[in-house]
Order: sequence, then structure tokens, then C-alpha cells
Amino acid sequence: MRAVYVTEANPEQPLDALQVGDRPEPEPAEGWERVHVRAAALNHHDVWSLRGVGLPPERMPMILGTDAAGVTDDGREVVVHAVIPTDGWQGDETLDPKRTLLSELHQGTLAEQVIVPRRNLVDKPHELSFEEAACLPTAFLTAYRMLTHDSGLSAGDTVLIQGASGGVVSAATVLGKALGLRVWVTGSTEAKRDAALARGADAAFEPGDRLPEKVDAVVETVGEATWKHSLRALRSGGTIVCCGATSGPNPPAELNRVFFQQLRIVGSTMGTRDELDAMLALVAEHGVHPPVDRVLPLTDAREGFAAMIDGELDGKIVFRP
Repeated sequence: MRAVYVTEANPEQPLDALQVGDRPEPEPAEGWERVHVRAAALNHHDVWSLRGVGLPPERMPMILGTDAAGVTDDGREVVVHAVIPTDGWQGDETLDPKRTLLSELHQGTLAEQVIVPRRNLVDKPHELSFEEAACLPTAFLTAYRMLTHDSGLSAGDTVLIQGASGGVVSAATVLGKALGLRVWVTGSTEAKRDAALARGADAAFEPGDRLPEKVDAVVETVGEATWKHSLRALRSGGTIVCCGATSGPNPPAELNRVFFQQLRIVGSTMGTRDELDAMLALVAEHGVHPPVDRVLPLTDAREGFAAMIDGELDGKIVFRP
């Protein structure tokens, strides 16, 4: 079967590690099911895998990809939940210290077929295309958990989303509106700010702008470049929810501001299968359609990866096997 994979990492030139070609068709073990992939979405995780981060040489060749929507052998249309806990784990799978994502230990979704534990399959909402549904398991699930489980936000509260484009922040914008929040975003260009407003943001600002008032929570994916602004944007008792640090992982702590204003800093990673189910129901109920930057065949994987590395995207990049 055709797949996008890596056999040897390249930390400096990740695109040089990208391969597209034939890989063996997977055979599901007991309790696992085969999904015939109709669409699979790209994430920053896939670029890190090309660099060898979290993917040691002994696990290669590895098919990349965590997100997919497709059809099982018996014709069920499904969305794939990417978090795989260890055998016997009970409770929130994101808290399993030995959990993995698809494409870390088990082969990923950027292929014509993928196998996953049966529990990791969720019915695809009929309101969504396969391409739209493939955008949900990582970026949208991460954003949903940040805005619900982690943030303490309620309908009517104000959330600042740092960065107006990309998977998680685009998802947070549209999900925030569905949850009844007032959504503010920052964006580095006028085009990115306009796109966020078109997705439903209530206001869009340049990075570092002084805001009209303090916010209840900040969705932080950028890290060093925006951290000081995030801290200063919060009201007393407010919360930063952080799921990434694309500009660098070591921002100035400003601990005096943190303790004096009783701010909360909450780390967030992915979400549970039950949260994915709840988020899919929210998306269907409110007519949310995930923003798709482009849809490409697997043979054009290099174009999609290059766009993500260069930051030249607005919404998700989707591959269609």
C-alpha cells in the first residue's frame, strides 16, 4: 500500500527524511480493526518525527500521521482516536505515562490503511466530509480539552488565542464560538487576522498589542515569543493553557506576576476518546466545519510538509490516499 514514512531521521533537513512509497498492508491483532483511510491530516508532530524527536531509529521505518477518517472492513464510517494507552490502563489515557500516539510505536495514518484498537474508533458525523473529519482527532481534540477540561471557562468568558493560523488555534477559534465564548486572537499578518475573523473570532490583534481589557484565559501554543504577552493579558486568577511552544520552550517565568496575581498555568496534551466523542457531537450540533488549508494526494506529501514547516497555511493540510 502507498504510505508516507521515515526510515532515517534528519534533524536539520526534515524534508530530506520524507519518503513516499509502498509499505506492507497491516494485519489487525485481536481487539484491533483495520481502517481504510479516506483522509488523513498533517500535524507538527509529523515534522518532529522526521527530525527524530520521540522516534528512535529502532522504531523505523515508521509511517507518519496521527489523524484519519475512513471506513472499517465492515463499512462503518469512523474517526480515529490517536492516543494509545498501555494494556490494562484505566481512566484518562492522556495521563498514562507510557501512552503513545499513532506513528510513535504503532504505524501511523498517512497511508491507504491503518490498524487501531477497536475502542479508538468513533462514528464519523454524517454532517462532515472525510477530509473535515480527519482534521479533528489531534488539533480539534487538543483545542476542545484546552477550552473545557483545562481552562475553567464558561459561556460568556473571554479567551485570547495566541496565533491566528495553524491547526490548534484555528480549531480553538471555531470551537470557542460553539462553546459560547468571546474569542480574541493574535495574528502576525493582516491576512491571518482577517481569516480568524472570518472563522468567527470577535476581535483580532497584532502580536503583543495592548488589549482593551484583561481576559479570563489564554490558549498558548507559541511559547517564548508570546509568553510575556499572555501573562500580562490575564486577569487576576486567570489561566494560561499551554499545549506547545513552537517558538521555543523556555520563556521568562515572571513568577512574581504569577503568584501575586494568582495565575494558573496548565499543561495540556491531546484528549480522551470520550472527549473526542463529545467534541464530535458539539461540531455536529453547531454546524462547525474545520478550516482546511488544502487537500493533497499522498504523492504530494512534500508540498504539505513544506507548507507546515514554513508556516504557510491557514487551517489544516489534509492528504487523500
